[in-house]
Amino acid sequence: MLIYGFHPVREALRHRPHELERVLIGDRRQGKRRREIEDLSRRHRLEVRLTPEAELSRLVDGVHNGFAAELRPQTATSPGESDPQFVVLLEDVQDPRNLGALLRVCEGAGVGRVLIRDRGTAPVSPAVVKTSAGATEWLEIERITNTATEVARLKKEGFWVYGADSQGDPAWEADLTGPIVLCFGGEEKGLRARTRKVCDRLLGLPMRGRIESLNVSAAAAALVYEAVRQRSSSP
Repeated sequence: MLIYGFHPVREALRHRPHELERVLIGDRRQGKRRREIEDLSRRHRLEVRLTPEAELSRLVDGVHNGFAAELRPQTATSPGESDPQFVVLLEDVQDPRNLGALLRVCEGAGVGRVLIRDRGTAPVSPAVVKTSAGATEWLEIERITNTATEVARLKKEGFWVYGADSQGDPAWEADLTGPIVLCFGGEEKGLRARTRKVCDRLLGLPMRGRIESLNVSAAAAALVYEAVRQRSSSP
C-alpha cells in the first residue's frame, strides 16, 4: 500500500516512520522539499528510492507531486477492515475530547482515511489518543495544510465531497454509496466559508427538539453511520 503526495509522506515520516518500508522520490524532483524528505528518511534509516516520474504515476492513482511511501505489509489495512472510498476531513476541531471522539467514530465505522487540517485543529495528543479508545492506532490519519487544495485533489480522483452544516439537506436524501468525503468543522463556527463553497453539497440533521444543534462528534456519528447504512445496503 502506498501513500503519496509531499505533505502525507512528510507527516508519515514525522509521526509514524516505523510503519514505512521505503520512500520513493521522483527522479526529477529537486529543491527544499526533496532535501526535507531525504533528511527525514535518513534520520529514520529508511531506504530512499529515486523513481522515474512515469513509474510513480503508474503506481498511484492520483497527484503524487513526486513523493510516495510504501507501508510495511503488516501495517497496511486489509480489505474489509476499512473502506478506501470513504474519507473524513476535519478542520478547526479544537477540543481534544471532541477530536478523540470523532476519530473513535471513524475507526468504528471503517472510514478509510481521516484528513486533519493542521492550522486550527488540535494535535493528536495523548488526551486525543485516550478519548479515541485506541482508534488512533488503527486509523490512517494525514495532516493537511489547505482544505480547498485537498478537496480539489480528491474531486479529481472521483470523490464527491459533502460538508456538514446545520442548515444542510437531510443526509438520507444524498447518495453516500460511492467515493465520498465527509467534511466536519469546528465546535463554534463549523466549516470555513471557503470549504462550504468547494463542497458538492451540504448535509445536516433535522432538529425536532428544542435545542438548535448537536455537538460536532455526535453530529459526525449520525452522518458517518448514515453513510455506513447506505453503503452496507448498496448492491
